[in-house]
Amino acid sequence: MDTEDGAAAPANSTPIVLEGIVRQRCLNAIYNRTRMVLAPHILYMRGGSLYVDAQVISRDFIMPREEKFGTFKLDGLKELALTDRVFRISSLFLPESEKYVGTALMAVEPGEPVAA
Repeated sequence: MDTEDGAAAPANSTPIVLEGIVRQRCLNAIYNRTRMVLAPHILYMRGGSLYVDAQVISRDFIMPREEKFGTFKLDGLKELALTDRVFRISSLFLPESEKYVGTALMAVEPGEPVAA
């Protein structure tokens, strides 16, 4: 879809992130000009914007030496796409964290990932 000035309109990335959370599937994205593979664990609101907390699987095709978990503003995730890569819930994910109270829209749930 194009805007009036001919530029490509951004796709709504919320459904992609929600599907990744529900099905426990990784996402491909570009964030701050860095190509990343993310395992999305929770989508929530903060300051009127949507954020996703996710385990970083790789940055520019390089896996981190230790497990990393980050916060990403949804508007900053570009070229977002769902992958077939399944992930397990990270031990770094703390769903009881105060920052999620009353703000969480969707989070991973323990158990087996949902099949296609």
